[in-house]
Amino acid sequence: MFSLPELQGPSQAACEQAAVELARALGSRVILGDEVPDEYLSDDSNIRGVPPLGVVLAANDRDIELTLAIASKTGVPIVPRSGGSGRTGGAVPATRGIVLSTFGLKQPIDLDLREGLLTVGPGVLLSEIHELVEAEGWFYPPDPNSAAICCIAGNVAENAAGPRAFKYGSTRDYVLGLDTFLIGGQKLFAGRKTRKGVTGYDIVSLLVGSEGTLAVFGNATLKLIPKPESIMTLSCSFPDSGAATAIERLVEARTWPRCIEFFDEKTLGILRENNNPVASGARSLLLIELDGSQAECEAQAERVGNYCVEAGALEVLVATSSAQRAKLWETRKQMSRAVRKRAQHKLSEDVVVPRRCLSELVHFVEELGQKHTIDTLSYGHAGDGNLHVNFLWNTSDEEPRVARAIAELFEKTVALGGTLSGEHGIGLLKAPYLPLEQSAELIALGRRVKDAFDPKGLLNPGKIFPSAARRGHGPC
Repeated sequence: MFSLPELQGPSQAACEQAAVELARALGSRVILGDEVPDEYLSDDSNIRGVPPLGVVLAANDRDIELTLAIASKTGVPIVPRSGGSGRTGGAVPATRGIVLSTFGLKQPIDLDLREGLLTVGPGVLLSEIHELVEAEGWFYPPDPNSAAICCIAGNVAENAAGPRAFKYGSTRDYVLGLDTFLIGGQKLFAGRKTRKGVTGYDIVSLLVGSEGTLAVFGNATLKLIPKPESIMTLSCSFPDSGAATAIERLVEARTWPRCIEFFDEKTLGILRENNNPVASGARSLLLIELDGSQAECEAQAERVGNYCVEAGALEVLVATSSAQRAKLWETRKQMSRAVRKRAQHKLSEDVVVPRRCLSELVHFVEELGQKHTIDTLSYGHAGDGNLHVNFLWNTSDEEPRVARAIAELFEKTVALGGTLSGEHGIGLLKAPYLPLEQSAELIALGRRVKDAFDPKGLLNPGKIFPSAARRGHGPC
């Protein structure tokens, strides 16, 4: 269904020269040729890439600098990689080259309790960051469901978000500074280590979400906020599309939970399979989480419950213990894995529409499944209008129908005033569809920005920008 972009790779002589120089410079920290483990050919998108000539397991900044210098000298592409948990193929080699892994760079970890700042190495897991700062009374809000396996460098590269983005924003809102490595090996510090500053262009905001196409990231300086005193979670089930109505009422009333998660009828089946209480007759559900002082949570919970009842909720349940909260969220965090077990193949598209259009998009997804005779289901960060639309299939003869359905989903999303990706990035999978949302002039401007950072086009080629990539019937 998906074909890698047709890119002109390096010559065999260039690859051989790069391999020799990497081995000489890095010794045991480089894996070459047939010794490269299979995991470096893919990420959580399940796209299988081109076998790299080698994988560099960077142990320090100098390893990154040397690798980028050798790549520039020999003209061999670089694919940056940290945890490999991306969903759109950002860490998949699209042509012969070098995979540069920063997963082993776990140090330094410097928590400034007075300033509320954290500096961490690119290979630190997001779950480790959460545990570290919350033990000290601080809070780092971004929380993609892959927190246990994703690294901060990948979060920065993809501008990761998660359920709490509704109230607190995404990764870009918390990255103050970045150790940045350019092709050729030059190291720069971009940004600042203060909570406020407007000196020059905001290069950090440009780098966040650039998907490894502009630079390789080292240490990140992150802004923290005070840890909320209390948390309260509500499960609100509905017999029909009342969930979308409830979301609109909550937003219009300026009631601002930290999470509003949506589950359609098929995902409710998964909740039931995991022994979560779901009202009989429920066809959709909202998982709503509140934070603040205990009094604020209680007052918000009453308002939220009333709005949901007015919107037609069958029942509103409040998780009364941390164990109940943990069970609800663990099921949500494992939803993608659980859905994947229901078919041989799965693709999840993280489109975003204005919240007022969410109900229309949910119904459209149901119609897509019926029209193309494929299995579809939806869940996601409804407070942001960010819906994870899943397409499931088992055999290769279904793939053309899936491809047409995905193209129609993207066309509908843009027609509703939405965007192709809320947090997964563009990578390889969505690159052919970029012209649906961005004009030719804007894409050309983006290419000129990339050329300024990477004039030889060696950093993560084939990602973001449409090329000869082919995916079913998507535009090229």
